[in-house]
Amino acid sequence: MTRLYAFAVMEVGSRTVHVLGVTAHPTSAWATQLARNLLADLGDRVSGFRYLLRDRDSRYTQAFDAVFTSENIEILKTAPQAPRMNAHVERFIRSVRAECTDRILIYNEQHSRRVLAEYAAHHNTGRPHRALDLRAPSDEPNVIPFPALRIQRHDILGGMIREYRDTA
Repeated sequence: MTRLYAFAVMEVGSRTVHVLGVTAHPTSAWATQLARNLLADLGDRVSGFRYLLRDRDSRYTQAFDAVFTSENIEILKTAPQAPRMNAHVERFIRSVRAECTDRILIYNEQHSRRVLAEYAAHHNTGRPHRALDLRAPSDEPNVIPFPALRIQRHDILGGMIREYRDTA
């Protein structure tokens, strides 16, 4: 049994989650490289971000912060032992554990990456959020869903999570 660490980032406004990496041995260099990868993946959307709220883990060094400050993103640190300051991500972590990782035997880092990527895709495309008027983060905001004519169940993560979609 080995403990694995996952690095995830959430866009609070849209509730979109990005799972950036999984490792058994997290280092500050690893976290800094994942920060660079995130900004590269976001591309032009980076200009829409003003703040990065992070905890006070020792892996978040000046090099990590510099990746974001170079893009004019201000770093905000949570107060010590104050998980409610980062409640949105804490809720995502609780959901991942309760609905996914506590119920699946994870074999290795690669398997963990695949499971978390699939769960993040479910979170971003199929899971309704109250703050988004019961829409998923990637739902089009100007589309009004019509009543489903025919609904089919789709199993996610081998049936652990079930999504229902209109097939008409």
